[in-house]
Amino acid sequence: MHEPHLLACLEPGRLEAGCDEAGRGPLAGPVYAAAVILPADFRHPLLDDSKRMSEKARDELRPIIEREAVAWAVEAVQAEEIDRLNILGASLEGMRRAVRRLGVRPDFLLIDGNRWLPFDGYPYRTVVHGDATYASIAAASVLAKTWRDEKMRELALQYPDYGWDHNFGYPTPEHIAAIKRHGYCPEHRRSFHPKELEPSIFG
Repeated sequence: MHEPHLLACLEPGRLEAGCDEAGRGPLAGPVYAAAVILPADFRHPLLDDSKRMSEKARDELRPIIEREAVAWAVEAVQAEEIDRLNILGASLEGMRRAVRRLGVRPDFLLIDGNRWLPFDGYPYRTVVHGDATYASIAAASVLAKTWRDEKMRELALQYPDYGWDHNFGYPTPEHIAAIKRHGYCPEHRRSFHPKELEPSIFG
C-alpha cells in the first residue's frame, strides 16, 4: 500500500492543529469534531482522508494517532444543540471545543472546509478537502469518524429499531422506513427533513 500524498504541515517548525468533523449528514446522533497536533516526523501508510479508508484501517490507526500525537481532543455536539445552532454552526462549535481541550496550545489551526469563525486569537487557514491534503486534518478526521461510529453503535443498543450499528444514522432507505414505522426518538435531529419524510400534499 502506498502512502497517500499528505503534507506534514503548512509551515515547518510550528505547532499546527488539524481540525475536522464527522457526522454532518446523518438524521440522528451527535456530530463529532476532533483537533490533532502531530509530531513533525509522523508518518503512517494507512493515514488518509477517513472517508477513503476502510473501517478496519481507521480502527487500526486510531490508537496510533492517540498514542503518538503531541495532543488530541474529541468533542461531540448533541442532536438538540445541532437543531438549535444548525449543522454548520454545530460543526464549527465542536471544532472550537476540541481545540480548547487540547493539552498543548497550537500556534496555528488548519480547518477542513471553507468556513470558520475566528476565536481566542488563533491564526488559521481553511482548506477545502483538507483531510486529503494535510496529515493533521486527516488524523482529526479519523478520530472524529471512529469516535462517532463507536457512539452510534452504543446508541443502537438503546434504540435498536433504526439500524444505527451499520447505517450510523445516515438517511438510508432502511432508516427512513424505520422512522416512518416507529417515529423519531430523542437522538434524531428534528431540523433535518429529508423529502421522503415530508407529508405529501396529496395525503
